[in-house]
Order: sequence, then C-alpha cells, then structure tokens
Amino acid sequence: MNDFLITYYSFITKGVILFSAIIGFILYKKYKNTTTKYLILFLGYVVFIELIAYYPTLLKLDSLDLLKQIIDKTVFKQNYWIYTLFWHIGSIMFYSFFYFKILKKKYNKLIVKYVSMIFLLSSILCIVINRNDFFVSLFPFIKIAGTLVIILYVVLYFIESLISNKSLTFFKSINFYISAILLIWWLVTGPVVFFESYTSKSDWNFIFLRWQIYLSANIFMYLGLAFALIFCKLEND
Repeated sequence: MNDFLITYYSFITKGVILFSAIIGFILYKKYKNTTTKYLILFLGYVVFIELIAYYPTLLKLDSLDLLKQIIDKTVFKQNYWIYTLFWHIGSIMFYSFFYFKILKKKYNKLIVKYVSMIFLLSSILCIVINRNDFFVSLFPFIKIAGTLVIILYVVLYFIESLISNKSLTFFKSINFYISAILLIWWLVTGPVVFFESYTSKSDWNFIFLRWQIYLSANIFMYLGLAFALIFCKLEND
C-alpha cells in the first residue's frame, strides 16, 4: 500500500480533480443560469492551482536542471506559498462567495460577509507575523480557521433550508449535495492539521496515513461533485 501511495498518490489526486472539472465544463450550459456555474469555474481554478503547484516536481527533469539550480537559490524552491494563498485562503474566499449567493436570509448573508472578512484579515495577519514560514511550511491556524468557516456556512445552509418552505425537498437540491460533500471533506481532513503540529516530517507512518486520508477524501469529494453535477436536476436561482 505504501509503495502504491508513493507512486500514484499525486496522479490519482490530480486525476479526480481534472475529471470533475471536465464533467463540470461539459455540463456548464446546463447550469449557466444558476450559482452552480461558479462551482464549475472553481473546479477549473483548482486544476490551475494543481498545475502551477506541480513545478517543484517538473524541475526534477534533467532538461530543466539549469532552471532548477536558479530557483533552488530563491524562496520559491517549494510550493507551500501557492497552497497557502490559492487553496487555504483562496478556496475559503470562494466558498464565502458561493454561500453568500445561495443563502436567502439577510442575516445569514451578513454572517458570511463578516466571517469571510475576519478570516481574510486574520489569515493575512498570521502570514505577516510568521512571514519566515511562508515559503517553507503551511499554516495550521489558517487551515483550522478555514475548516470552522466551512462548517459554519454549511450549518447555516442546512438550518435555513430546514425552516424554509422547501424543507421536505431540499435534499433534492444540488446545493444540498455540494454542502454535504464539503462538510464531510473538511471534517475528515481538518483534524489532520492537529497531528501535523506534533509529528516529525520524518515519521513515514504518519505521512502514509495522511496520504491515505487525503486521497480517500479527495476521491470522495471530487467524484461526488462530478456525480452531483451529472445526476441532480436543474435548480434555477
């Protein structure tokens, strides 16, 4: 199993992300008049992130050895900064926008608005205070805060849906499945951050466990989103 993860972890992860994005763009016309179109565009954005974050691996090619030597002398030799900016912060800001769109109650929209502003400002402050770590590691605080933000948004959506006139049919909505998938993914991957803080990077048992968790979660999330796009009925906003 460990050899399988070493060989195929990255390939499978990027494969399911690309698959969900392709399905999304194929079905874009179906959802072009709904907020789901933003999720499809976001899937394309995630593919882009994975492509640009792949540069440390590409630099290992013999043909790029000169470029690797140049970049290795800079702060950009690792890709932590990409994931911090464009995933741990960028994805939360997207979901803030997405839930601001699908939530109907004014007070829920205000909660999303102010929570997203607090998250963004606190993330920037965290990076400024720990700027020496920006290019060499991820920030557990930002990941944990992002997890709590997503949980809050999903709970707001579920509560609003349950007390609305559509409470008996909201589980047929694509937004219900998107929210359920996101909630499970963040609940599963969020706690990993706590263990990363107390585990050495040389502990391969933990590294393989983390890979198993993330691989399973990513397969579940991106295939789940793809199937939701395929099978859910159109829901006009």
